[in-house]
Amino acid sequence: MIYDVDMTWDDEAGVWCAVCDSIPIALECKSYDALLERVKVATLEILELNGKLEDSIHLCFRTVHLESIA
Repeated sequence: MIYDVDMTWDDEAGVWCAVCDSIPIALECKSYDALLERVKVATLEILELNGKLEDSIHLCFRTVHLESIA
């Protein structure tokens, strides 16, 4: 199964946010790399708790980092 995870930078809060409605998760972290790891761990835990843990799980990360330049 492939899960699409949207990763966005919240400039106001100074954190990266990860959202995936199909798992479901909504997480945030100051570090992008730390958030990637949190998503991986949370995905396995949530899918296991919901009885949806499969042999093949793929995460597709879509990242957007918007910055105001003016």
